[in-house]
Formats: sequence, C-alpha cells, structure tokens
Amino acid sequence: MKYRKSALLVNVANSLAMDINTGEFTAGMWLKQVELAERYGCTRSEVRRALDQLVIERLVQHVPNRGYHVYSPNVQQRKNISAIRAVLESASAKDIIANTSDEDMRVLKACAAKFEHCTLHGNILQQYEANMAFHRALLAPCANQEMVELIFDLRSRVPSAALGQWSSHARIVQSSQEHFAMVEAIEQKDEARLARLITQHILQENREGKAIASRASDDAAR
Repeated sequence: MKYRKSALLVNVANSLAMDINTGEFTAGMWLKQVELAERYGCTRSEVRRALDQLVIERLVQHVPNRGYHVYSPNVQQRKNISAIRAVLESASAKDIIANTSDEDMRVLKACAAKFEHCTLHGNILQQYEANMAFHRALLAPCANQEMVELIFDLRSRVPSAALGQWSSHARIVQSSQEHFAMVEAIEQKDEARLARLITQHILQENREGKAIASRASDDAAR
C-alpha cells in the first residue's frame, strides 16, 4: 500500500524527513530505494534526489558503494548542537518579549495547549508536529529571522524522535510544563526567567538523548 502524504508533506524529501524525525526510520538504519519508492508512491530517481537533499540537511548519510542510512550523530555532536542552540535561543528572549503581540500570545498559548493535548491523546507524529508548532510560534516575534532560520537548521541536524528527544512519557509531560512556564515568563515580561527556561529546556533534551544517541552510534558502527 502506498504511503499517503498529509497536506503538510509536500514532497518526498519532507515525507522522509518527517518519518526520520518521528522514528519510523531509526538512527543508523539503511534506507532501501525500492521500498522508499513504493512507500511514497514515486520513482527511484525521485527517491535518490530526496535522499541527496537530506544528505545536505544532515538527516541522511551517503556511503559510496553501499547506499544511504539515517544520520547518527554521536554524543559529542549532539552536545555541541544543543550548546549552540541554547546560546542562540536564550539570546532571543529579549527580542521575544519586546515584540510579542496579543495575537502572538494567543497563538502561542493555543500551541502550548495543543501540545499538552497531544501528550495525552496523540501519537508521536502529532506530538512532533505540535512541538515544532510551539517553537515556531515562540520565535515568530523575533526581528532577527536569519537567526531563527539558523536555529531551525540546527534543530534539523539531529533527528528528534530517532535520538530520543522524549525518552519517556514523563519527559513529554515535563516538556509541556516547560512550554507553559515560557508562556508565563513572556506574559510577565521576565526576560531572565525566559532565557533560563529556554536554556534548561534545550539542555534537558540533550541529557535525555545522550544514552540513546550513544547506543545508536554503537549500533551503526557494528
């Protein structure tokens, strides 16, 4: 049966990227072009172009004469990316508070509520999409959109679910609580608290993923 793309997934590369981020294809897994073509209802040449695009985005790695597999960053690489994200995103706290409008706040609260609902009733795909929607809404008021693009580029370099962004349901619930705490800090115009919450949120994700990332790297090396 062919895989039916949702309205949000406009091409094969996006569909494959989503499947990687939601754990359909795990870190280090080899990707067979024939199976991908059948899954996404496209040709093998289209699959190869999609894979090459994801190589550029560091979601997929190409091994000459062997094929493509899901990128498996090691613990140090994940730590480095999280550290850079923490610096950039916490630095955006002042910009967020200064530029968040009433409408921005309404959207952000709705996104926080949607993620909370998904933690209780949603699947991993719905949780991933709701989480991304919250973080996009959080950074939307920033005047420096080049920095925002860089932040999301960094996020895309590490598959979320594949490396255990949420290693337990308790961690998913905690992430939701952290979202609401950020919303409260913005409402109170507490820049220092917002920066601290953002940093803790990112670095906690990194700590949760370390053991899983290490195991994935070991498996890929075997």
